[in-house]
Amino acid sequence: MKDTVKELEEIVEAYARLFANIPEEEFSRKPLPNKWSKKEVLGHLIDSAQNNLRRFIISQYETIPTKITYEQDFWVTASGYQTAKKEDIIQLWALINQQIARILATMSPIKYSRESDTGKQTVQLHSLQWLAEDYVKHMKHHINQMIPGSYDIVYT
Repeated sequence: MKDTVKELEEIVEAYARLFANIPEEEFSRKPLPNKWSKKEVLGHLIDSAQNNLRRFIISQYETIPTKITYEQDFWVTASGYQTAKKEDIIQLWALINQQIARILATMSPIKYSRESDTGKQTVQLHSLQWLAEDYVKHMKHHINQMIPGSYDIVYT
C-alpha cells in the first residue's frame, strides 16, 4: 500500500500543476457533444475519488461487503463540471486525492484484504488493496486522455 500511496501523492503533485497550465479553452472544449471535455474528465476523477473514498473507509468497518456503485455519466452531468471554474475543479481533485492518500497511509495492513462490492447488477468483490491499485491505474488512464502519452498503461 505504501507504494500506491506514494504514487498517488506524486501524481497529484505533478498533474495539478500540469492541468493548471492547460489553457481554459482547451480544458473546456468538448471533442463531440456527447464526449467529455478535459474539465469533465477531471470531474469524473473527482466523482471516482468520492466513491472510492467511501469504499476505503466503510469497508474497513462493515462486516458485510459494502455495495457502492457509480453511474458516471449521471454524476458528471449532475455535478456541473463543464460550467465550474477550472481552478476549482483542479483544487477539488487535488484535495480529495490527498485525503485518499491519507486514508490509505493510515489504514492498518490487516484491513487491506477487506472487500467492497463494486458491481451494479451482480456482486463484484474487490479487496481494498486491489481497489487502491486499480484506482491509480484508472486515474492514469484518464490523465492520458487529458495529456496524451503521460503514462504507458492499458486500462480496461
